[in-house]
Order: sequence, then C-alpha cells, then structure tokens
Amino acid sequence: MTDPAAATAPGRSNDAAIALNGVDVAFRLADGGVYRAVQSATLEVADGEFVAIVGPTGCGKSTLLNIAAGLLAPAAGTVDIFGQILGTLNRQAGYLFQADALFPWKTALENVAIGLETAGMPQTEARARAKDWLTRVGLGSFGDRYPHMLSGGQRKRVGLMDEPFGPLDAQTRQIMGNLLLDLWSADRKAVLFVTHDLEEAIALSDRVVIMSAGPSARIIGDWRVKLSRPRDIAEIKLDPAFHDLHRDIWQMLKSEVIKGYQQAENRT
Repeated sequence: MTDPAAATAPGRSNDAAIALNGVDVAFRLADGGVYRAVQSATLEVADGEFVAIVGPTGCGKSTLLNIAAGLLAPAAGTVDIFGQILGTLNRQAGYLFQADALFPWKTALENVAIGLETAGMPQTEARARAKDWLTRVGLGSFGDRYPHMLSGGQRKRVGLMDEPFGPLDAQTRQIMGNLLLDLWSADRKAVLFVTHDLEEAIALSDRVVIMSAGPSARIIGDWRVKLSRPRDIAEIKLDPAFHDLHRDIWQMLKSEVIKGYQQAENRT
C-alpha cells in the first residue's frame, strides 16, 4: 500500500496514459449553491496499467471517469492524456457505461463499427475490424443480430468502464471479468475501472484506488495488487494473498462506506 495521504505524487508524467492533477469537481445547485463532489484528486494511470476505483455510493467515482473521458470539465486542476492537457472530449478513450448504450435499430456488427466509421474509417475496413472484435469476444456468429436478440452479457461485450458488470448475475460477471482480462492482456491498453465490488477490483487490477465518502470526496488510498498474472477470477480469490489484501483495504473502505450510508440517511 502507498501512503493514503499521498496516493500519487502531484505533477504530470509524460508516460501516463491518464493524469489527474489536483482535480476539483463542483456542480451548481438549483438554489444557487455549489455542491463540491470531488476535491484535489491526483491520480496517474500508466500506459498498459489496469487501475480500479472503489468507494462508497455517491463518492464521485463515475465523476472522475467522466473527467478523464472529457465529458465533464474540472472546476480546478488539469487532466493530461499522454502528456497533453485534455481540453475537450478524450478521443483516445473508449467508455463502457453501467447500462449498455446500443442503437436498437443497428445490428451487433453495426454497433461495434459505428465508432470507427464516425471517426472517418471507411465502412468496409470498420466492419472488418468490428467482425474481428466480435469474434474475439465469442460473438462472431451474432453480428447480424439486433440488441433485443442478445442477452445482457452479450450486449455488454458489444458496448473507460463505469461498473460495466453491475447489472449481471454472479456467474456472468465472472465470465465477463475473465473475458475482459483476456482482451486486456492481448492489447494492454490503460484501463480505469469503476466498481463497488472490492473483490472484483482486486481480482482484475494492478492497483486499487480508494475514495472517501462525499461531499468533497478525496483519494485516500492506493494499493498495488501484487498477485501474479494471468489470473482467473474464481481461482485468484482462493489465494491467501488475495484475502490479506482484501482485509487491509476493507479496514479503510468500511468506515467510508458507513459514512456514506449515514449521510444518505440524513438527507432523507
């Protein structure tokens, strides 16, 4: 574990795929007040690194993901993508939402290809690449099917990762987690993954970052996961080192989760 008070040293790194530098996030309220969601968030994700963010409900995990994707602008601080300050939409990132966001009138193949086509890739090349990716995730024969003809797990395979496995049953979550690790291992892109599930975060990630309860949520812990790769989601949870790490992180996370529940009750 790193020092919780200094999860990542401030400053930009040209090697970082994502670098949040002293980021504040605030929202204007209807009564004219300001809600400060996140305060002084500093975090780096190296190229090829898998980092999970865990924290209480409403702590700003998804907000940080939106900041890294360029969907929100920080009230203070900066966001760097491969050493360049992000001032607009992050076009080097893909984003998988909690709910699948597929076009119902397009086939699975067309849904996968549309991002490439809108970026200017010729349709023939885009659809060839889309077919290749569908094959990689076990959907090579489902390209001509529409979203309503696919299961929840299959739709997830077609769509930065904001609790992408949340709506799935336990068995499907495990299968999807292993599939994600297989795809990531083959290509080694930087991943920033948001989840409420601490076990899932440890099983998947190189690092687990903990956020405090909001408002003014902060990054309060950063643990390196020293479990060997490749990993199987079910088997890695049997490793004694997995349980030791889970216990250490939960000691900090538990108090923040309780704070989050108490604050939610006070607002009702």
